[in-house]
Amino acid sequence: MAVTIRQVAKRAGVSCATISRVINNSDTVKPKTRDHVIKIIKEMGYAPNEVARSLSKNETKTIGVVVPDINNPFFGDVIKGVSMLADEHNLNILLCDTNEDTEKEKNSLRMLKDHRIRGIIIGPASDNNEFNGEYLSILENLGIPIVLVGRDVKYSNFDGVFIDNVQGASDGVTALIQNGHKKIAVIAGSTDSKPGRDRLGGYMKAMAMGGLTVREDYILHGNFKLESGYELTCQLLEIEDRPTAIFTCNNMMTLGCIKALSEQGLKIPEDMALVGFDEIELLEIFNMQITVIARPTFEMGRIAMEMLLERFDKRENQGSATKRITLNAELKCKGSERFVHRD
Repeated sequence: MAVTIRQVAKRAGVSCATISRVINNSDTVKPKTRDHVIKIIKEMGYAPNEVARSLSKNETKTIGVVVPDINNPFFGDVIKGVSMLADEHNLNILLCDTNEDTEKEKNSLRMLKDHRIRGIIIGPASDNNEFNGEYLSILENLGIPIVLVGRDVKYSNFDGVFIDNVQGASDGVTALIQNGHKKIAVIAGSTDSKPGRDRLGGYMKAMAMGGLTVREDYILHGNFKLESGYELTCQLLEIEDRPTAIFTCNNMMTLGCIKALSEQGLKIPEDMALVGFDEIELLEIFNMQITVIARPTFEMGRIAMEMLLERFDKRENQGSATKRITLNAELKCKGSERFVHRD
C-alpha cells in the first residue's frame, strides 16, 4: 500500500501542510524541521528517489530562462530548443521577459533566486560598463550554474552559446555591395549590447572591404524593437540623397522597416533594397522574400540547455572548465538585396 502524506505527517509529528511545504521547498519551514521531514520521507519511501535526492540537496526541478523580448521570434525559437531538452530531463521552466530593461532583469534574477531554481539560461539585456559590474555581481552571487545565450556579459566566466555577429553582418552587407549598391544605410541595435556593436562592426567591415565611404547620416541606432525600425526608416527616407539599401540589425527592426516602406508606397527591392539579421517566418506566409542572415535559433537553445545539464554534472564532480561555443550565421539571399537601376 502506498504511503500517504497523512502517514508521513503523523510519523514526523507535523501537519500535512508542513510536509507539503517541505516538498515544495518553501522558505517558511525551519531548517531543523525540514531536515527531520526529509529524513522521514526517505525512511517511509513517500517520495520517489529523485525527489528525495533533490530535497536533500536543496534543489528543485525548475530552471530559469530569462530573455529580453518574448515577442521576438528569435527568443521564442531559443526557448523551444531549451524546452525540448528540459522536458527530456523532467525539468520545469520558469520564464522571465525583461523587455530589454536592466532593472526588470535584476528583479527577475532576484525572484528566481527566491524560487531556489537549479540553474539559469539568460540572454542579458545589456553589458553597459556602468551596469555590468553590479549585474555580474548579482549573477555570481546566485550561486547556481549560469549559461548565456546569444549575448555575452563582460568579464564573466559563464558558459555560453553565441553567434559570429560580425561575420554574419558583413556577409549581408557584402551581398548588397556585390549587387551594385553604394549608398547603404544601417539601422543598428543598441550599443549597450555586444550583438548591437558587433553587427554594426560587420557593416563597417564590409563597407571598408568594398571601398565604400561610410556616411554618418546613414548610421542610425535602434533598440531592437519594431517601433525603432519603423521610426528610423522614416528618418532615412527623409534624407535628400537617401540610400538605395538598408541593413537592419535584427528581425523586429526589419519588420518596422518594412512597415515604414509599405506605408510610403515603396516596393522592395524596386524602391529600396533590404537585408535583415534573423529570419522572419511570418513573411513567408505573405510570400515576401527578404534576404536575411539566419541564426540556428532552435539549435542555440538546445546547446544552451545541454551546457546547463553538463554544468549540473560538473558541480557534482567538481568540474569547472568553462565552455563557450560560437556558431556561424547563414546568409539566405532571396532577392531583396538586388539593385534596381532607376531612370
